[in-house]
Amino acid sequence: MSERLRIALTKGRLQDKSVELFEGAGLDCAPVRNPGRRLIHALPNYPLDVVLAKAPDVITYVEHGVCDLGVVGKDTILEKGGAFYEVLDLGFGRCRFALAVKKGTDFYGTYKTRRVASKYPNVTRAFFEGRGMDVDIIKIEGSVELAPILDLADGIVDIVETGATLRENGLEPIEDVAQVSARLIVNTASMKLYKTEITDFLSRVERELGGKA
Repeated sequence: MSERLRIALTKGRLQDKSVELFEGAGLDCAPVRNPGRRLIHALPNYPLDVVLAKAPDVITYVEHGVCDLGVVGKDTILEKGGAFYEVLDLGFGRCRFALAVKKGTDFYGTYKTRRVASKYPNVTRAFFEGRGMDVDIIKIEGSVELAPILDLADGIVDIVETGATLRENGLEPIEDVAQVSARLIVNTASMKLYKTEITDFLSRVERELGGKA
């Protein structure tokens, strides 16, 4: 294999889980476990360089071809979109988008236009358009649970794992919007240019995923 591939990993929990997966597939990820101040980390036993990035940047790097592959959550893919191949569900980072409201609220039992707060306006818009519903979407950057408490919104669309934060704030999920997990994405041009190298990497990852199944 002559070409060194470059992969962007989402920092944080997805990075840690990705490293576990790659090490299980036989890749030496010591440089990623001890990154120091370096921004690009060359694996010593496999032609792969690792870039650690925030989730939206992973998509940007892969889409523009400066990284051949990326690991990013389906939540970011649904919100940001982009032109790339989504090739593998890696099975970790599982959670869901859910519509949540104040406990006891009848969200659908009114004809007035509902206000929905979310950090993910595109996901929210697509969900309600699929329902044929007009809603006012309010973009929130911080704790979206505050919006119904302060009567800014009738409901929220947010990432839910256990639901504990919702319950502690008097909210309850009433409907799932989309399932989320980590995905492996590939640049469209790289898939053609480096087909042999990418196929080898995907095969290693798939074998490891299959062994864990």
